[in-house]
Amino acid sequence: MIDARAMQPPLPRRRFLQASAAVLGTAAAWREAHGAPPPGAAQHDVPADPSKALGVPLPDEGYGLRSQFETVVRQRYGKTSTPYSSWTFTPLQESLGIVTPSGLHFERSHAGTAIVDPAKHFLFVHGMVREQRKYSMKDLKRFPSVSRLLFIECSGNTLTEWAKPGLPTVQGTHGLTSNSEWTGVPLATILREVSVDSGAKWILAEGADGAAMTRSIPIEKAMKDCLLAYGQNGEAIRPEQGYPLRLVVPGFEGNMNIKWLRRLQVADAPFMTREETSKYTDLLPDGKARQFTFEMEAKSVITAPSGGMRLERGFHQITGLAWSGRGAIRRVDVSVDGGRNWQPTTLEQPVLALCHTRFRLPWRWDGGEAILQSRCVDETGYVQPTIAQLVAVRGLNGPTGSVYHLNSIQSWKVATDGAVSNVHA
Repeated sequence: MIDARAMQPPLPRRRFLQASAAVLGTAAAWREAHGAPPPGAAQHDVPADPSKALGVPLPDEGYGLRSQFETVVRQRYGKTSTPYSSWTFTPLQESLGIVTPSGLHFERSHAGTAIVDPAKHFLFVHGMVREQRKYSMKDLKRFPSVSRLLFIECSGNTLTEWAKPGLPTVQGTHGLTSNSEWTGVPLATILREVSVDSGAKWILAEGADGAAMTRSIPIEKAMKDCLLAYGQNGEAIRPEQGYPLRLVVPGFEGNMNIKWLRRLQVADAPFMTREETSKYTDLLPDGKARQFTFEMEAKSVITAPSGGMRLERGFHQITGLAWSGRGAIRRVDVSVDGGRNWQPTTLEQPVLALCHTRFRLPWRWDGGEAILQSRCVDETGYVQPTIAQLVAVRGLNGPTGSVYHLNSIQSWKVATDGAVSNVHA
């Protein structure tokens, strides 16, 4: 989740070179800009003919690395005044399938990445309960666990695009959403064990980071499908994702998914914390603000072809992602003429509720100018709106127009030379 006031001057030269290397996408460009192999990789000599040489020996113990030729990385937004309260974008343009690798899942931190010793970490549950409890990580892992594929999206995702096209690539415009398999204990299990009072309506979730991030969560949602997650994509949650314990609130805005979770307080009213009053509310044209806009509404984006790419004439696959905090995606249509005509796409299985869905459409580019758009519909019948429709209701009332919950149709212009750019259409 994003505080738009944190935005400041352009990228310094070193970060510009780093970003350029990521766009170029070659190991040589990366080494030239960084003087080292890409993160998560080790540098090895490359034989002229690998079939005539021994490979790298297997270690007795180790943790798998990616190829030194793979350079895709998260990128931090360059206009925040500090790297401690900032965010990094998932490289959606390079995404395959629907699962985001843990090392590429977007980050949003308000006081940096907390370093927490799981042996000393406890979850306190108190307030309107019959029995207040303190749980160690060992305690929590004794309960029956579940695993679910779920997206998380920062409500500030796409915030730079309200008034005019802001960032050039889909990583910058839409990279504050990621999709993982989360493993943990249903929150309802713990709430039943402590026996919540009948008059309880809300839960305050608090993190153990320097910001002590807090959000109020309706008790109905907590009992329905929230998860006390300690696993991500088959292993322990990464530190930047809240190790050793994160609250996952399926379909709700990202900052409600409290990382480094240490406390749950049950009460009969919302707590009106900083992160749900002065922040993460939506100012409207009449001066009033929308509050507790929990659900992330249906949204889709074409990830390829997308901004920063260059096409050659001929066959291409248009592909992208769609998701909804209201449930499952039922349909995604694509337009190549700026919304005048629409074609249905193929949704790749599995299509799951509250999860990224991959869509695909074959397309032959004839070299003429094209405007690529995607539009999704979820299981409630909600249709992804245009930017004009959203602005007509919400106005342009912040430093970048508005701030949160921009789920409008994204447009990519393909010029006659094949260059793809971000436009409003």
